[in-house]
Amino acid sequence: MDKTQLRSELQKRLLQMTEQQRDQKSRQACQNLIATPQFQRAAAVMMYLSLPHEVDTSEAILHAWQLGKVVAVPKISWQQRHMIPVRINSLETGFSTEVGGLRNPVTGVPMPFREIELVVTPALGFDKKGNRLGRGGSYYDRFFINDELRAPRCGFAFEEQIVDSVPVTETDVPVDFLVTDKEVVYFKDGQGE
Repeated sequence: MDKTQLRSELQKRLLQMTEQQRDQKSRQACQNLIATPQFQRAAAVMMYLSLPHEVDTSEAILHAWQLGKVVAVPKISWQQRHMIPVRINSLETGFSTEVGGLRNPVTGVPMPFREIELVVTPALGFDKKGNRLGRGGSYYDRFFINDELRAPRCGFAFEEQIVDSVPVTETDVPVDFLVTDKEVVYFKDGQGE
């Protein structure tokens, strides 16, 4: 199955979930993420602002703030086709809603890449080797290759988004570990480092 077909299949899976299922699974996925050593020890976490059918990251972001962590989210520059991490202090204000329901920060202080200690990454799908299938813009792939970024990359998804194999190209960057509503899976040396 090529990337286009797989994206279509995964979008169907996400749309088949009820709002109640999505809420329950999002809470469980956030609890699994919060329990990881990588989340616990990170002073600064880069999360993402969920699209309507993705795992809702709100609970993990709120928990990070309760623990005194700094939270950054991607600010997308559509013209330059890249994203920069910006620090946020609220989930309620300071965002514009763009194509497909994406919330993009309109304010926020840019965070240096080297200060980020964990990057939590969305995708349409992941496989059990850490390969991710994004939405086709390669924003995260370009973000991940920044020389100053040393943080472990965490894939974050519903169990329904895990597939046997994701087609990859030489520009695709895998994640170090994967958190779903059912499990945490580490790749590489077993620690997601």
